[in-house]
Amino acid sequence: MRVSPIVFPDPEALGRRLAAEIAAEIEDAARAGRMYVLGCPGGRSAASTYRALAQEVAARRMDLGHVVIVMMDEYVEAVASDAHGSRYRVIDPELPHSCLRFGRTEIVEPLNAAAGPGRGITRERLWVPDPSDPEAYDRRITEAGGIDLFLLASGAGDGHVAFNPVGSTADSRTRVVPLAEQTRIDNLSTFPTFRGLEDVPRYGVSVGLDTIRSQSRRVVMVVHGRDKGQAARRLTLATGYEADWPATVFADCAHPRLYLDQAAVAASASFASL
Repeated sequence: MRVSPIVFPDPEALGRRLAAEIAAEIEDAARAGRMYVLGCPGGRSAASTYRALAQEVAARRMDLGHVVIVMMDEYVEAVASDAHGSRYRVIDPELPHSCLRFGRTEIVEPLNAAAGPGRGITRERLWVPDPSDPEAYDRRITEAGGIDLFLLASGAGDGHVAFNPVGSTADSRTRVVPLAEQTRIDNLSTFPTFRGLEDVPRYGVSVGLDTIRSQSRRVVMVVHGRDKGQAARRLTLATGYEADWPATVFADCAHPRLYLDQAAVAASASFASL
């Protein structure tokens, strides 16, 4: 279905609105005595939301002991090939572009500091897919009862969501994927510590499109900035999954929302012919 966007003046206003929603859902889950599972992208798109969520946690004096953070993906590197195919391992978690490092330092640590001692997200509740057994990630999410809210972001140049490349099938699950060149180019902006395209890993382990669609109670696609004009245009017009822009899968998810900022909306006008 086509999703009417909600437009905010800037990423900070967008982040405050979304953070307030998440905080309320976390409190509801605590009152119900159940886990709250939040699906998270790394990178720039949800950064203002993560900052605002830490402020909400501090202001509301929240306990986060029941919260699980599910990262969408991680960079991996090939280590060997055998009769069963290539084998992969996650990159060093201390590298600036590690999604595990991002989840730890940009999401969990600020939230825990805001919650206070003994009230934060424990180490085992920050999840990242394992390239040695990608299918286990989907099972783990299912066993947790699914994802309460999946925050989604779209690649600026090719519409990738997580590391799902153009042409991904709608029924794809968590798996290792080669990273498309445009995805790697987009990530040069996401992680300025990359000196050039040769520094960007060529493989990633990623939740699949069906992982997102079938495992989420609701999703919010976050798009802001002038560089996301094409993404804003494609997602505003989407009525369902389009394989040439994978992020359009959000329109097939339960209770989808599309949050844009004014800069992305203004920039989308240049793509009106698409």
